[in-house]
Amino acid sequence: MNQSTISVRLNSEDKKQFEEFCEQTGMNISVAINMFVKNVIREQKLPFEVKADPFYSEENMAALKKSIKQLDSGKGKMHDLIEVDE
Repeated sequence: MNQSTISVRLNSEDKKQFEEFCEQTGMNISVAINMFVKNVIREQKLPFEVKADPFYSEENMAALKKSIKQLDSGKGKMHDLIEVDE
């Protein structure tokens, strides 16, 4: 069987944590990625749900643009975010 290489860019901390997970489960990154690929091929879908972030919906973007326009024209009121320690 011919082998191919896939190159993936990851955040360094994500890579470290993924390597640690793989080690804890007795495999390496290559085995984990191959398991993922085989699962996608067999099931013909991703093994998790992928959905859009509702923050970026057209309706929400329109509301945000309207609020920004009001603030820019001096018709709105801006509040500071105050974080409370528990």
